Amino acid sequence: MNRVAAAQEYRRQETNLSAFIQNLFPVQTEGIDYQAVSENLYQLYANPLDLNTATRDELSATYLLTERQLNSLFNYRTTFGPFLSIYELQAVPDFDLPTIRRLLPFVTVDAQNRTLSVRNPTDHYLILRVERVLEPQKGFTPGEPDKNGNSPRRYDGSRQQWYVRYRYSRPRAFSFGLTLEQDPGEPLRWKPGSYQYGIDYISFHAQIQNRGRWRNVLLGDYQLQIGQGLVLASGFSLGKGTETVAGIRRPSLGGRPYSSLSEYGFLRGLTATYALSKNWDITLLAARNRRDGNVVIDTENQEDKISSLQTSGLHRTTAELADRASLREQNLGLHVLYHTDQRLQLGATVLHTVFDKTLQKRDLPYNRYEFTGKQNTVLGLHGSYIYQNINLFGEAARSSSGGIGAVGGAVASLTKRLDAAFLGRYYARNFHSFYANAFGENTRNSNERGIYTGLRYVIYRKLTLGTFVDYYRFPWWKYLVDNPSQGYDYLLQATWSPTKKWSVYGIYHEEHKEKNLPTALSKTKQTVKTVRKNYALNAEYNPSRVWSFRTRIQWGGFRYTGFSPSRGIAIVQDATADFGRLSLSGRLAWFSTADYDSRQYVYERDVLSTFSIPAYANRGIRNYLLVQYTLNKHLDVWLRWSRTDFRKQETVGSDLDEITKPHKSEVKVQVRWRF
Repeated sequence: MNRVAAAQEYRRQETNLSAFIQNLFPVQTEGIDYQAVSENLYQLYANPLDLNTATRDELSATYLLTERQLNSLFNYRTTFGPFLSIYELQAVPDFDLPTIRRLLPFVTVDAQNRTLSVRNPTDHYLILRVERVLEPQKGFTPGEPDKNGNSPRRYDGSRQQWYVRYRYSRPRAFSFGLTLEQDPGEPLRWKPGSYQYGIDYISFHAQIQNRGRWRNVLLGDYQLQIGQGLVLASGFSLGKGTETVAGIRRPSLGGRPYSSLSEYGFLRGLTATYALSKNWDITLLAARNRRDGNVVIDTENQEDKISSLQTSGLHRTTAELADRASLREQNLGLHVLYHTDQRLQLGATVLHTVFDKTLQKRDLPYNRYEFTGKQNTVLGLHGSYIYQNINLFGEAARSSSGGIGAVGGAVASLTKRLDAAFLGRYYARNFHSFYANAFGENTRNSNERGIYTGLRYVIYRKLTLGTFVDYYRFPWWKYLVDNPSQGYDYLLQATWSPTKKWSVYGIYHEEHKEKNLPTALSKTKQTVKTVRKNYALNAEYNPSRVWSFRTRIQWGGFRYTGFSPSRGIAIVQDATADFGRLSLSGRLAWFSTADYDSRQYVYERDVLSTFSIPAYANRGIRNYLLVQYTLNKHLDVWLRWSRTDFRKQETVGSDLDEITKPHKSEVKVQVRWRF
C-alpha cells in the first residue's frame, strides 16, 4: 500500500460545531447534561487529537468511530508508522469519506514533535459575553411594601448575565484556564467569610501532561472519567439517543480540566497520574469544595443538617444566598490501572468523601434509602477487553451502605455494515456514589435495573438505520412515583444522504413509564402507566458553499392511562448564509402544544461554546437571528437576538421571572480575541 505524500498539508478550518451537535442529538431526551457534552465537544474541537499519539479511549470518546474502524486505524499506525498527513486517513481500511469528514474537526497530525514549552500554545484566546432578557421581569422591579412595611422579595443583582473565559493550551502538553460567570440577579459581593469574591462563579485550572512518567498533573477544577463511571465520571456521555451503539460505553480518559458553566459535579483541588511502568498507572486525587445545600436546624441534637443539595448554581435571592457554599465537602481518591497495547484494561478505584454537616433528606417514603451521614466510601473495579472487533467492558462498585452498583456490556462491529451493543446494569436502592454517571435511565445510579440493546445497520453508504430497546425496573419508590415501577423505551431512526447537498432523517421514539397522577386529574394518589411518543422529520439542503437550509417537523404526545392525550407539534425552518468573514443564521418556528406535557425540545444554533435547547410549549412563534463577523485573524464578534411570541396568554414565566407581556426577547453579544 502506498502512503500519502507528506507534502500534502491539511489546513484546518472553522467547523460548524452547532450543526455537528444538532446531528448528534436530533431528538432530545431528559437526563443528559447537554451543556457538559457541548462544552467537551468544543474543547475537543479547540484541542484536536493527534492521530499519532491519541489513545483508543480518546478516539472512541468522539463517538464517531466503530470498533472495526478503531482497530483498522491502530493496525495501520502499527504497520506503517506515524501518519504523515491527515489526508492519509483515506488509506485506512474501513474508513469512508463521510466518516473522515465528521472526524476532521477533532483530529490533527502534529509532525513537528515540539518539546514542552508554554511559549507554543495552539489555543490561546479570551472570550467575553453579555446577555439579557429585554422585557422587564418581576424580580427586577421595585414592587410595593406589604402591610407591615416589608420590602417584596426581589433579585439582588442586575439584569445582565456576564461571562469571561481565558484559555492557553496545547493538546497533550499543557492547559491553563479561567472562567468567570455572573447570572442575572446575582449581586457582586466581596465577602470572603461567606466565600464570595466579587464574581459569583469562578473556575480555574492549570494542567501539565506527558512530562516523563508524569502523564497528567492537574490543579484547580477538574473531573475524572474512569471505567464506566460508577465511582468517578465526567459529564461527557451521550446516554440513550440516536447514537444507538457507541454512546453506551464510557471511555477511561482520566483527569480532565473542568470549564463548564454547570456549578456542580466537579472537584476542586489536585489530581496527578504517574506511570509506575509501561503498563501500570496510578492516579491520586485530593479535593475540597464548598457545595450549596438547604440548611435545617435539628433542635433535638443541636446541630445543623443539610436536607438537600442545590445544583442550580443560582444565588439571586436571600434564600438562595443562604444556601450558597453552606456545605464543605472533602474528597480523597486513588485509581490504579493496568493496561496493555490498547486492548486490555483492569483498574481499581476508591473515593472517600467527608462532609462537615450531616446530610439527611426529608423523612418521606421515597427517601428511605437515600444517603444519610457525613462520610461515604466507594470502592470500584473495572475492566475492558478487545477481542477482534468486540469491546467487552464492565464495572462493579460498593458504597459504605453496602449497596452494590454494577454495569457491563459489549460493543461490536459484527460485519462491515452491522454494529451492535448490549448492556446490563444493576444499581441497588442503597448504592450511593456522588460522582457517578454510568449508563442509566435515572439521573443518578441508584434504584435501577435494566437491559439495553442497540443496533446500527448501513444498508449502503447513503442509507443507515439505527434502533435501540431499553427495559428497566425501579425496585423502590421515586419522586412522584409512589410504588415500585418499571418501563421501557425504544427508538427507530433512518438517515438518507443521497448527495453531498442533501441529507434526510426520520426518527420515532416511544417511552413507557409509571407515574403518579397529578392532583389536577385525581384527588387521590394513584400510580398509572404513561406513554410518550415523539416523531421527527428533518431535511437539510446545501445548494452552495454559501447557503444551507434545514427544515424540521417534530410532533408527539403524552398520555396518562385512562385520560386524554396531550399533543404537540413544532415546524421549524432554518437558513444559514456563510460569506467567509460574515455568517448569518436564522430561524422561523411555529409550535402548538396542549400543555407542558407535550412540549417539544428543539436545538438552536448559538454563539460559540454555548448550547441552547429550549422547550417549545403552549402556542406561539419563535424566531432568532445569529450574526458572526470575523474582523481579522484575532477578533470574532457574535450577536444573537431571539424572541418568542405566545398566543392566548398574557404573561410569560412564573414567580420572579414573570413577564407581564405575551412575549419574551433575549439578546446576546460575544467577542473572542485570539492571541
